[in-house]
Amino acid sequence: MTVDPIHQFKINNLVPLFTIHGHEIAFTNSALFMLIIVLLASALLIGGTAAGALVPGRLHSVAEMTYEFVANTVRSSAGNEGMKFFPFVFTLFMFVLFANIIGLIPYSFTVTSQLIVTAALALLVFLIVVGYGFYRNGLHFLNLFVPKGVPKAILPAIVLIEILSFVSRPVSHSVRLFANMLAGHITLQVFAGFIIMLASAGILGFFGAVLPFIMVVLLSALELLVAFLQAYVFAILTCIYLNDAIHPGH
Repeated sequence: MTVDPIHQFKINNLVPLFTIHGHEIAFTNSALFMLIIVLLASALLIGGTAAGALVPGRLHSVAEMTYEFVANTVRSSAGNEGMKFFPFVFTLFMFVLFANIIGLIPYSFTVTSQLIVTAALALLVFLIVVGYGFYRNGLHFLNLFVPKGVPKAILPAIVLIEILSFVSRPVSHSVRLFANMLAGHITLQVFAGFIIMLASAGILGFFGAVLPFIMVVLLSALELLVAFLQAYVFAILTCIYLNDAIHPGH
């Protein structure tokens, strides 16, 4: 029996919509799970706080803790002025978090394991940073690439390095999330395949499958932690980049 750990990331067309120059545009499993993510996140935040009870319930408490956690992250990374971007950062955090967690459910689809999705989110952040940076600071936004106190002899090289570092942000921002989710799910699939292959090999194989089963349990717990950490890392990097747009001086 062979196990294909890459098959879980395949995008399948579910409902054909229309065709553009011979290219079929369809509603895919990726789009379906993104819709599910939005609905579940909305249900938690709207449903959990709609009752307005004096003593908050479990969903209400979770919604409030999530709100405060992201708000504190924005304030600590971008200052009080960065709170104007709180809705944007909060939306990113909830989307990535729910996408990561839902991807751990068997037979589901991990949206954040698709580079095109994480790249789209990272490019959105990048464009907002550049757009707001020039809108708020004008050409003074370019001070971001000119560190203070650098000797003039090496200033051109430093400016070039700063520009390359800034331009490469969408790449690192997107690949970090994509690579972590991809690698974790492939590892889980491989060990799950070991369980199936060993358990089908008779009594000795059945006992031999205990070790990979334990590994799957431990890796699942680790992936749950990684799901939250990657959502947090994506959000806090967004805050740091937004802080550069608000305060471009070094």
